Amino acid sequence: MVSFSSLKSRAKPMKKRLRRLKTEMEARSEEHKDIKEGQRQVKEKIEAIETECEELKRETRFIIQQSARTQVKLALMFQILKARETGELDTAANLTQLLREIVGRKTHLISSAAPSKLFK
Repeated sequence: MVSFSSLKSRAKPMKKRLRRLKTEMEARSEEHKDIKEGQRQVKEKIEAIETECEELKRETRFIIQQSARTQVKLALMFQILKARETGELDTAANLTQLLREIVGRKTHLISSAAPSKLFK
């Protein structure tokens, strides 16, 4: 038969151990919360980077398009000068009209675009 005093003496270390385990579980729970919060912050940062990357891609495409338009305009200007030098005034007039149309289209495209979206 087990005496009451021996049960009491065994209960003390068990209570102590339970308190220690409870404290450890609370610490683990807090660590888990911290890890979850860190993961959430990392996810937000990744999403922000992806958004910025997409914006940079759009801006890069816009710059490439601008560059291509500029090259076309320069080529037309060069052809206009050559046509004028050689006396081909009809050709020069046609090329000048084409250049005006291209410049007009560019002006229309820029004025219709939202200014906030063009290079913040």
